[in-house]
Amino acid sequence: MNIEDAIFSRRTIHRFKPEVIEPGLLDEILAAGLWAQNHRLTQPWRFTVVGPETHRALAGVYAAFKPGSNRDAAAEKILSKPLLVAVSVTLAQDAQQRREDYAAACCAVQIIQLMAWSRGVGMQWSTSPFTRLPETYDLLHCNPEKEEVIGILFFGYPAEVPAPPSRKPLHEVMRRVP
Repeated sequence: MNIEDAIFSRRTIHRFKPEVIEPGLLDEILAAGLWAQNHRLTQPWRFTVVGPETHRALAGVYAAFKPGSNRDAAAEKILSKPLLVAVSVTLAQDAQQRREDYAAACCAVQIIQLMAWSRGVGMQWSTSPFTRLPETYDLLHCNPEKEEVIGILFFGYPAEVPAPPSRKPLHEVMRRVP
């Protein structure tokens, strides 16, 4: 798949087939993110591949976090995702470097998503508030004083690919200045 096809055909996937992604393929997909631009080559991203035990525990945290919801259904929402990878960014002391590192980690996620899509793997990037809970940090072995979780990536083979969402035309989001 060429880059143009990947960009224009990629979709956020919410429903996955139960098939497991091979570890070698996941490594190939995540390694693509290492090529994201990052100021001063800080390489601030960290990827935590979630195993089955932690996956179940995160589903429990999510279910407990969703007040008023059916906890079984909430847990199943997380358990229905075949593979989870948490993405965090290291926390620089300098505020500007922190901002640049966050942007770089987001670029890494976009590259990962495009690489996954080019290999037939779908992804959803969740930034739900549950990703910022102390319990989530504990389960991910992530020290909030040194790293910030910027989301959890749900990977799997798409059970369905949604229709493309509408986008604003370029002229509505672009300006030209002299």
